[in-house]
Amino acid sequence: MKIKLIKKPKKPVIIEGFPGFGLVGTIACEFLIDHLNTELIGKVLLEEEPAMVAIHKGKIIEPLSISYNKKYNLVIIHSLTVKPGLEWKISDIIIAIAKELNTKEIISLESVSSPDIMGKPKIFYYSNDEKKEKIFRSFGLNPLKEGIIMGVSSALLLKVDKIPMSCIFAETHTTLPDSKAAAEIIKILDKYLNLKVDYKPLLETAKQFEDKLKELLQQSKTSIENREKKALSYVG
Repeated sequence: MKIKLIKKPKKPVIIEGFPGFGLVGTIACEFLIDHLNTELIGKVLLEEEPAMVAIHKGKIIEPLSISYNKKYNLVIIHSLTVKPGLEWKISDIIIAIAKELNTKEIISLESVSSPDIMGKPKIFYYSNDEKKEKIFRSFGLNPLKEGIIMGVSSALLLKVDKIPMSCIFAETHTTLPDSKAAAEIIKILDKYLNLKVDYKPLLETAKQFEDKLKELLQQSKTSIENREKKALSYVG
């Protein structure tokens, strides 16, 4: 595991989003990176991951990227895919970065599976900080009372101790990219951090975002399958 940071902003808010139900966290982070003035300030190399990289529109898509927005002092950490079993290590990476930068707060963008969504997806929150809880309640949100959280966010929730951490959850009923749920998260995040970013383009370009992610995920899946076939051919 290698963390490479080109810049080290002081006391930023860290936003993390990793694949989960509906890829909600991933889509929301991609949207923020595209619509805020961000720069790539670091990346993480995991030796446990296959030596594989995706290229989209002539640019390398970092397996695990660290982007920065100076205006709002935001660090955005996200990935398009996470190999099962690496969630604990990735949570350790995020905590290490948070401590090194003396972060003010970690915000996790997540989803919860719900088969009974009627109309607009509901948004829930969790926070280990009472002051943050009051802010979320002032938006009319309810805390998440029941639900299963998996992946990087769940590992963070179990490991984070003294660092303030909040989660924004959107309901989704699909394993396919759900831009509508991601847009609802952006809407709340915009209020919470006063970003002045319009979430409506995410709805308007939902198919474009979803197609991009589907394409990249399919490329990743195909590459892994080809790699495994190649390995078997050596054995056979």
